Amino acid sequence: MRNRGDKVSGLTMALIGGGSRNWVRVLMKDLALEEQLSGNVRLYDLDYQAAHENELIGNSLNSYAETKAIWKYKAVRTMEDVLTGADFVVISILPGTFAEMESDVHLPEEYGIYQSVGDSTGPGGMVRALRAVPMFTEFAENIKRYSPDAWVINYSNPMSVCTRALYETYPEVKAFGCCHEVFASQKLLAAMLKEMKGIDAARQDIKVNVLGINHFTWINKATYNGIDLWPLYSKFVDKYYEEGYGDWKTSPFATANRVKFDLFKRYGLMAAAGDRHLAEFCPPWYLKSPDVVEKWKFNLTPVSWRKNDLQEKIALSNRLVKGEERVNIKASGEEGVKQIKAILGLGDFVTNVNLPNIGQIRGLPLGAVVETNAVFSTDSVRPVMAGELPPDVHNLVIRNVINQETILKAAIKKDINLAFKAFANDPLMTAGISDAWELLRRMLENTRDYLPGWKL
Repeated sequence: MRNRGDKVSGLTMALIGGGSRNWVRVLMKDLALEEQLSGNVRLYDLDYQAAHENELIGNSLNSYAETKAIWKYKAVRTMEDVLTGADFVVISILPGTFAEMESDVHLPEEYGIYQSVGDSTGPGGMVRALRAVPMFTEFAENIKRYSPDAWVINYSNPMSVCTRALYETYPEVKAFGCCHEVFASQKLLAAMLKEMKGIDAARQDIKVNVLGINHFTWINKATYNGIDLWPLYSKFVDKYYEEGYGDWKTSPFATANRVKFDLFKRYGLMAAAGDRHLAEFCPPWYLKSPDVVEKWKFNLTPVSWRKNDLQEKIALSNRLVKGEERVNIKASGEEGVKQIKAILGLGDFVTNVNLPNIGQIRGLPLGAVVETNAVFSTDSVRPVMAGELPPDVHNLVIRNVINQETILKAAIKKDINLAFKAFANDPLMTAGISDAWELLRRMLENTRDYLPGWKL
């Protein structure tokens, strides 16, 4: 790696989950458009063929007229090959397959428990975490062995538990977790300014103080050019509380922000994730039944949709590899490349990330992974001291933090009784104790292949 002050060349990046049909492509486009960086990207995936296809697609971008930087992509077959000498490690994986996720999301419905995502909390998020922790333990061990000084960027869910597992295994790891949910809340505030004040503001112009945990993050202060936005946002919420804001029927991920608005009315803070995530961290106020979900104007995203979407993305990969279709190179709006630039000394940068709590959120356990803003600068990511959640919001958040810590310990110890403590304590768990045990055992049986050493 060579740093010329305004440009870094010869950078080595390792992508674990390098066969991804989504996040890898996003990163490829952003790297192609960033003229201050260039280098090599190694792609590792259990599905080597998928990683090889991304190698071909990534290298094809070098011939595009709009490409500003040359990157050489190479699929590799081992963790040693992908990690040795890496400056940055990016992890974007699905822990298991959609077959396991189908059990995570839909088996609880037999017990009257509905989940809109099922990847971070709820019964599905917890079982997914049990699969993910051994994987991230292995990643951390290999990072320590082959690239101990690399910066590690995690995009995988459950974000908090996965990032926490890296630190539990390799305490000296330089890792953080990235999520774009807060960006959508900034965009909503920018849209509010446009509608109610005629002000054109970019998302980045909205300054927010972020505190909470991933997918259950809160904003307790939002300003534009130093102006407090809460009085205006309160009027905006009142205006759209009943009908919602946004067409929630356009996709399985779309919402009308009614959950976000309801939580603001209850607590006076802006819940900074999308409604589908927020609803899962609360008692079943919004997820009691499909009819209740429809009332709140968001969607239960079925795993069948994800399976169909994957087939479409595989078909797109085939067309791109054959040259039958061209990659549409445009900036994603994600901030991974900006974070990398700041760490390399190409300008300081502030954004929201997930890091172990060293006091940036008072009142939450030290060491637990929390989400706040952080300052990115040369070889440094320093969390911003975000303050403390009000008691009523703290009560909602701390329950989920304790469950995340418990499920991490259960995964490490392979202890079904510990897992059940978190499982039964989840806000969505409305089943009786015997039914909860039955559900947990059935879900674990369906993911047995990813739980070596467990006594089920």
